[in-house]
Amino acid sequence: MMAETAHFGSRQVPLADKQTLVDNVFHSVARRYDLMNDLMSFGLHRAWKDALVTAVNPPRNRPFALLDIAGGTGDVALRLLAAGGARTRVTVCDINPDMLAIGRDRASKRFPSPSPASEREIRGDITFTEGNAEALPFAERSFDAATVAFGIRNVPRIDAALGEAYRVLKVGGRFLCLEFSAVDIPGLDRLYDLYSHNVIPALGRMVAGDAESYRYLVESIRRFPDPHTFAAMLRAAGFSRVSFQSMTGGIVALHSGWRL
Repeated sequence: MMAETAHFGSRQVPLADKQTLVDNVFHSVARRYDLMNDLMSFGLHRAWKDALVTAVNPPRNRPFALLDIAGGTGDVALRLLAAGGARTRVTVCDINPDMLAIGRDRASKRFPSPSPASEREIRGDITFTEGNAEALPFAERSFDAATVAFGIRNVPRIDAALGEAYRVLKVGGRFLCLEFSAVDIPGLDRLYDLYSHNVIPALGRMVAGDAESYRYLVESIRRFPDPHTFAAMLRAAGFSRVSFQSMTGGIVALHSGWRL
């Protein structure tokens, strides 16, 4: 019997090997990851993430437990924490310890520990946990919302990760996924391809000292399902009221689904 395979950029690799290959990419780029996001997107990733936070809309007057999947550097999690109230609890789960180290360091600089109780009441709570999106280390129905920003396409078994996100959500909980998508404006699609395949790897070489990892990240975008296909995957995982919103000419899409 032939072993299962998966796309790693433009290559087909054994499914069992993909996670290690992805881990190596993020080990290489962790230190410059957020800076590269700023440079590659001309800062637009900040607006896209703000749209995600607005969609989550964490309440300010009651407990709210949120899981951010594949969010190791804490960029999205800290935005969510700032938007929520004093009883907001954000858990970051990422398989890559290098990315988590960046996130813990960032959080500790913003909220030095030990922090007084009064400060904890103001800022809520954030924790960082090493774990695989395909087998989340959390109990069923633990979270009011779950998010993943630009991470789902790097998971070897996307359907398994979606099933896990559904499992850990409370009934009435919402899953939000921000991911690169299919450009839907004629002309922009060709310019975007030229920019992605030529400029981004060169930028990765200059800033992060690694062109190949950014070449993989560009290729992984092209392999990710189009919005309608991904919406069908969300429904197959059990989500209801599935929808998506394209942004910036289809460069990214914000997907939504509910556990009802």
